[in-house]
Amino acid sequence: MERIWGGERLESKFGKKLPSNARIGESWEIVDRPEAQSVVACGPLKGKTLHELWTQDRSLIFGELPDAPRFPLLVKLLDAHENLSLQVHPAEQVARKVGGEAKTEFWYVAAADPNAELFLGFCKPIARDQFEIALREGTAADYVQKIPIKPGDAAFLPAGRIHAVGAGNLLIEIQQNSDTTYRVFDWNRVDDKGKPRQLHIEQALQCVDFNDVGPKLVEPQGELLIRHKRFEIQKWNLDLPRAVAPHGQFAIICCLSGKVGCADVHFAPGHFFLVPAQLHDRQLKPLDAQTSLLRVTIPVL
Repeated sequence: MERIWGGERLESKFGKKLPSNARIGESWEIVDRPEAQSVVACGPLKGKTLHELWTQDRSLIFGELPDAPRFPLLVKLLDAHENLSLQVHPAEQVARKVGGEAKTEFWYVAAADPNAELFLGFCKPIARDQFEIALREGTAADYVQKIPIKPGDAAFLPAGRIHAVGAGNLLIEIQQNSDTTYRVFDWNRVDDKGKPRQLHIEQALQCVDFNDVGPKLVEPQGELLIRHKRFEIQKWNLDLPRAVAPHGQFAIICCLSGKVGCADVHFAPGHFFLVPAQLHDRQLKPLDAQTSLLRVTIPVL
């Protein structure tokens, strides 16, 4: 996905083949959207889309999950060569009111330049009318918390949290299946035609959690990074073969470093794959020293 803030590190870091002279900001890796689909690359289901698997082979591939019109997660890579816009996503009840899709998300910092930052929540209390004035005056960023980060850090972004990705970050993003973003400030950027990007101040003000002051980065609990009703994410340092999940439960894997094998397929850093719930060969095997990965599942409530 070409973005005004994108760069070239999806190729230099993760080997993605990018078009020349293009600012590529996002790679949608596991996706079931009307405008984009993951497609099975090989094996007996080769050529099927993620949406076809979800609607036609759900129990075989995904096990027992709550019903939904589409696969409920969207997994991306983000390359922020420049700052992303200051933005917010709606919670379910607000999304229904403003006509968008709810979105809670998680970021894992795969790579970061020295002095890279994330913008998360407010740095000090601010009333809605104060923030609206700041938005109109273009000073909203003065009220947002800036957090220095390094590779391996992670952030949880519940719906309603004001946020932005700072320049110099390469992130893995795991989120609800949504493409609703309300921009409130875009650093006074203009596109190649000299026009600023559209802002969504009225919708955003209905979404922002004004009590969200001073949130912190994720503090891992052993291998567990986050457990939420939408997703559970663990980071594994893989020294020995290990079952990806109990039989009957699917998992999404992102290789972070080294090389990992599963069912006679090998995956390098930046590769994502979905292990079906009914797959018998469920062993993840480290094929290099210092192999690490993210494991994403959906809790069964």
